[in-house]
Amino acid sequence: MGVVNITPDSFSDGGLYASTDDAVLHAVRLIEEGADILDIGGESTRPGSAPVGVEEELRRVLPVVQALENKGIPISVDTSKPEVMRATIKAGATMINDINALQSPGALEVVADGDVTVCLMHMQGKPKYMQSDPQYKDVITEIKDFLQQRIEAVKAAGIAQERIVIDPGFGFGKALKHNLKLLRHLDQFTDMGMPILAGLSRKSMLREITGSKKDDLVYSSVSAALLAAINGAKILRVHDVKATKDALKIYNAVTSQT
Repeated sequence: MGVVNITPDSFSDGGLYASTDDAVLHAVRLIEEGADILDIGGESTRPGSAPVGVEEELRRVLPVVQALENKGIPISVDTSKPEVMRATIKAGATMINDINALQSPGALEVVADGDVTVCLMHMQGKPKYMQSDPQYKDVITEIKDFLQQRIEAVKAAGIAQERIVIDPGFGFGKALKHNLKLLRHLDQFTDMGMPILAGLSRKSMLREITGSKKDDLVYSSVSAALLAAINGAKILRVHDVKATKDALKIYNAVTSQT
């Protein structure tokens, strides 16, 4: 899953693809690098970020979805707003990637009616304050319990299990120790029966571990993505598509049956 942030303030590439033309060109590059799906976002959810209004998010995202709709690649939209979900599904999006796990009023109904895939993510707190002091008694159990509750709510709304993806939410209300435990035990989420999406690319936990700057996290991002895949992730949300694909090709070649 290649990341296309149409925002001025995203943690890794804020402002680089803030115009429609730049975002579309970047998306095409990611397709050429081998992306299997694109994740289009118009609102930064980095720690400390402030929300944007519906109209502004639509202004950023909708033209990009419309421009990419005929590129022959599934389009995911990273949003928690039902209005944005409805408009982008109508424009051709086939997946909603919601950090709020469809908890916003009306979100369940929009996705149920839209017949699209949905990714349900765990987040402790809200982006503006989520990294202040995250606390867990048992991070694995608590996240699994939350995701199971949301899965049941989503199914009750008429969304079939085969349309559901889960994301433990690396970096969303988690300290480094929580993120490391999640990655170490990611395979414990496979028994929930849903594909796992992992988004570790260029996140601050990698800077904490390596001491690298935010624009020098390709190697650590690829390493983290590969570990996530080994531990059960089926979708890797990444900025560096080709580098990640190459690493996966090596791993698959070594581990495949001959």
